[in-house]
Amino acid sequence: MTDPQTTLRQLFDVAVQRALPLHNTAAHLPSPPKGRTLVLGAGKAGGAMAQAVEALWPQDAPLSGLVVTRYGHTPPRPAGLPERIEVVEASHPVPDAAGLQAAERILALTQGLTADDLVLCLISGGGSALLTLPAQGLSLQDKQDINRQLLACGANIAEMNCVRKHLSRIKGGRLAAACAPARVVTLTISDVPGDDPSIIASGPTVADASTCADALAILQRYAIAVPPHVVQALQAGDWETPKPGSSVFQGHSLHMIATPQQSLEAAAHAARAMGLNAYILSDEIEGESREVGKVHAALARAVAKGQGAFQKPCVILSGGETTVTLKPRAEGAAKGRGGRAGEFCLGLAQALQGQVGVWALAADTDGIDGVEDNAGAQVTPDTLQRAQALGLKVDDPLQRNDAYTFFHALGDLVVTGPTHTNVNDFRAILIM
Repeated sequence: MTDPQTTLRQLFDVAVQRALPLHNTAAHLPSPPKGRTLVLGAGKAGGAMAQAVEALWPQDAPLSGLVVTRYGHTPPRPAGLPERIEVVEASHPVPDAAGLQAAERILALTQGLTADDLVLCLISGGGSALLTLPAQGLSLQDKQDINRQLLACGANIAEMNCVRKHLSRIKGGRLAAACAPARVVTLTISDVPGDDPSIIASGPTVADASTCADALAILQRYAIAVPPHVVQALQAGDWETPKPGSSVFQGHSLHMIATPQQSLEAAAHAARAMGLNAYILSDEIEGESREVGKVHAALARAVAKGQGAFQKPCVILSGGETTVTLKPRAEGAAKGRGGRAGEFCLGLAQALQGQVGVWALAADTDGIDGVEDNAGAQVTPDTLQRAQALGLKVDDPLQRNDAYTFFHALGDLVVTGPTHTNVNDFRAILIM
């Protein structure tokens, strides 16, 4: 086995590799229809999913469409691969005008479809922000403001996407309804705990069991400020989504082509090949990032001391989607930098207290932790010692939500660039 930090990075790379679209698409592609095939999609993996379809679809069968992905997340085009699906880029996690224009164009492309046509929808995490089409009477600025508040309040992904679905003209099954009478086949990469397709990218092609009342309750629970007419529309049920059993989904199908659990299992298999015991806690872990870090630290410390059911040398793996509730800033204070993975590592390092024999890596599998240029960070047995030598204390960046600055000073950021897939958080703790 190589050194601990390299080992952890290798396990992360294996997890990402398992989720790449080109490796997972072929088995789920339908046969070309009698009519035309229209490809529509949104998400951080959208560009790579489109290229996988282009590479695998029969060259003599009609294929066209439009997919929107995050800025900088369109993969380089392989030599000789003809471009049949247009890929555009827009903003994430807060939507912008480019995402609005893409959503308008995608909805317009559904006009004139027939029962002989096939709509192939490529959906991955991030699609909620990228596929933005505000409900009647809502402006883009309104949606941006509501998104910023949701991102800062500590709501989990299911809660955020419940609100997004009910404030949209394209999410929550509405895209599928617009495709009638064509057949719709959805290929999706899961980035949510539990792999619920109605939550992934706010389920644009999937029936929605949540209600306007649910969305309103979430807005009130987190004190999200919205225009008065939004409250009125939700109270009246004016923006209700298509429900399970609706005829608009008749004949449609969905295939989950990559999941967080599959990536964790691939990493566990690789760890065992290195001579390590490997344990997967869960692919559905949620909660405040720093607190999840502390729980993982308690488990790791017990294993390091020879206690508990896990036997070292081992790696403990977990996934899911934690949250970061932004702390109020003092007037004039600089805005903190970082995302869920970095804040997890701060909480972990603080609670590990320099435990000998424990290393860790946490990163977002899309290659971007929040809105920064890193995927995540690493923790070593001497993280706190090295920080102290630089005059840094873990408590300070935790208070400012400033994990990026802390781990950048230590040289412990994990930087991968966009990976062109997205199966959510990846966490690995190595105990020797």
